[in-house]
Amino acid sequence: MAARKILLNHLRVTVNPSLQYSRPTARGLSLIISRRFSDEVRGTFLDKSEVTDRVLGVVKNFQKVDPSKVTPNAHFHNDLGLDSLDAVEIVMALEEEFGFEIPDNEADKINSIGLAVDFISSHPQAK
Repeated sequence: MAARKILLNHLRVTVNPSLQYSRPTARGLSLIISRRFSDEVRGTFLDKSEVTDRVLGVVKNFQKVDPSKVTPNAHFHNDLGLDSLDAVEIVMALEEEFGFEIPDNEADKINSIGLAVDFISSHPQAK
């Protein structure tokens, strides 16, 4: 016990008060969170006309699609005659084209060129 006390007295380290941890206040914490969140969300978004052109190109190059029927308002099933598997393949091709993964729950909602353009142009990871 005496050796422990001598050792601890010998190893005492002075702490600079400016380096001590202080609990963040609610305001300070909210600033940290908002800065981090806004930096992640802000990102760079692609121009909607550029996205439209690229999406139209992907859909026109799809084997089962008649390129003359592809318009910015075309619906995959009603206008282009695609089934659900074809729609999944188009979404996969769009993921490849724009360099990010579309979550399954969002991919299920994309059933037209317009919805694909809206989703991709509003996504910060699209390249």
